[in-house]
Amino acid sequence: MDYTICKQKGGVTMKIFHLSDLHIGMNLMNYDLIQNQKYVFDQIIAYAQKENPDVIVIAGDIYDKAIPSAQAVELFDAFISTLSMTLPSCVFMMISGNHDSAPRIDCFRHILSKQKIYMIGQPPQNKEEHIFTVDLKDAYGPVRFYLLPFIKPSMVRPIFEEEGLSYDASMRNLLQREDIDTSIRNVLVSHQFFVPKGSDSSSIERMDSEVCTVGNIDQIYTDILADFDYVALGHIHKPMKVGSETIQYCGTPMPYSLSEAEQEKHIVMIDLQAKGNTHIQYLPLSPLHPIRKLSGTLEELLAQANEDYVSLTLTDDTNIYVADIQKRLRIAFPHVLEMKREYGYQSTYQTISSKEQVADPWTLCSQFLGAMNDEEEQALKDIINTVLEVEA
Repeated sequence: MDYTICKQKGGVTMKIFHLSDLHIGMNLMNYDLIQNQKYVFDQIIAYAQKENPDVIVIAGDIYDKAIPSAQAVELFDAFISTLSMTLPSCVFMMISGNHDSAPRIDCFRHILSKQKIYMIGQPPQNKEEHIFTVDLKDAYGPVRFYLLPFIKPSMVRPIFEEEGLSYDASMRNLLQREDIDTSIRNVLVSHQFFVPKGSDSSSIERMDSEVCTVGNIDQIYTDILADFDYVALGHIHKPMKVGSETIQYCGTPMPYSLSEAEQEKHIVMIDLQAKGNTHIQYLPLSPLHPIRKLSGTLEELLAQANEDYVSLTLTDDTNIYVADIQKRLRIAFPHVLEMKREYGYQSTYQTISSKEQVADPWTLCSQFLGAMNDEEEQALKDIINTVLEVEA
């Protein structure tokens, strides 16, 4: 179906907002983030009123849990409803991520599409189905959007009838089935772990708030994306380009872990101009309560009291009564995430912070099981990755 984009401000290019990984309903170490998320969503709405985008893309992980709370659903409903009323001509395109329930995202899919709201939860599931597309037009001609939800090899096995496909091979096979017209502009929306061809997974910095597979078996190389004029990615929480200006992770709209402390977040705004000409800008987003790491003596820390989410490191080199430290710091910092001490000689301080590092699941299991052959190692990786996906 073709929609002709009518620019209210006399422009001719197609303007796209690229968002992803909203993770609505997520908690940060037991702190409820709903009000923090609403604060950031209000900024996105304000930018939409100012910039008047033609398309708003959300590249997966709308919710943090497969079965979101009523409060999370209400916030998402209010967010999209306000955007839709603010921008009556805007087209909304959303896909499910690995944290979402694909069938739930697909609910009311056909009704919503009549309102120019495309929520695609399921990838192609048989040989007759293809990647869902939306066709739009502007002054430079047609633009085709490919909306591909998060996939695992097991999801597309019925299409290819082939065992042992990797994530990379599964994605390649899916894209090769599509008749991509490279004479027009094409945009892919995807929620996967992409790395530049010739690089390895270590080239992509991962955040503590992400679910990572053992052995990074989910990595996919970006060379398969050559037919697309822009690739709107979700899944990685740190904003970044992936080997090209036109292949981007927009990141989360707000920080969700200590590893994202003071990390700049933004909306990626794309102006699709004539074929081969794409202009990209970044619209900064500010959290209600930033995540910060502070260090100093007890008195120095108390002098910086605030309501931000903080990691505190005490630098006092004398013994201080532990219970008193906890009480005073928690009053000064109601959103404290962790307390540590630079000088760890006082054993009683372990009630606040332990230096013991917890091993990852792969290390724990492999140490317990001992020597394994290649087949046994692969089986263990598959089991751990399955458990991690269920927990997500």
